[in-house]
Amino acid sequence: MIALVETAQDATNVLEEPVSASRLNCFHNCRLQFMYRYVQRIKKPVSAALHVGKAVHHALQELNNRRWRGIVSTADDLRLSFDEWWAVNQEAEPVEWENQADQETEQEKAWGLVRHYVENSPIPVDEKPEAVEVSVEADLAKHGLPTLRGVIDLVRPGGEVVDFKTSATTPNEYSIHRTETQLSAYGILFREATGNKESGFALHSLVKTKVPKLVVTTLPAMTEKQQRKLFRSIESYVDGVQREDWVPSPGLQCSACEYFQECRGGGL
Repeated sequence: MIALVETAQDATNVLEEPVSASRLNCFHNCRLQFMYRYVQRIKKPVSAALHVGKAVHHALQELNNRRWRGIVSTADDLRLSFDEWWAVNQEAEPVEWENQADQETEQEKAWGLVRHYVENSPIPVDEKPEAVEVSVEADLAKHGLPTLRGVIDLVRPGGEVVDFKTSATTPNEYSIHRTETQLSAYGILFREATGNKESGFALHSLVKTKVPKLVVTTLPAMTEKQQRKLFRSIESYVDGVQREDWVPSPGLQCSACEYFQECRGGGL
């Protein structure tokens, strides 16, 4: 009974926190996984893929911050910052590499993605962004919903919202469809921050093939239907957390879940 009381208290705390696209996606993907991650807050080692993604993201943020300051940069100009970030974060959130050689290989692969992006970016080198890595909140109380929070990677002149991604496979219609919650959230946040409607979205996906590949997917502005879907998703999230609905959703995604052993060992 004590454990149940503690879980209930933690669930109440979660509902007092802003909701994000990542929380929504986790909850609707597997509610038990959500409970482990956001209610019980069980920490897990950072995966190699996540570390690589964060390293690439940091480098592209640095690139766009330089553009915002009017500095035209080459890939080589970013290397020192990239290596420093890799070392510092490897120490702060250690990744369980098989060996040193494996870490060095992954570091060079990550850097290869950064170089490929800088050399093949569709964004002009001297284009000044409207915003870079900006954290935004939208108060949705008038809709009976909690505060929505998110971080927008890049806003180009004219209001195009850009999101950077790293992936092991080339984006397809299914993977792009899975970004709808995230992009709808960005649409709400952009409109809240600027008072204007975004011109559209762009996914800049760096694919970790033997020879790195950049795939740019452009999508139109959020529609009213997509906004309604997002709001219904948030309503379902709030209702489920209030009821402590931690029902698992077994499926192919279990093979990549960091909480597989906890779930297998008893789950609820």
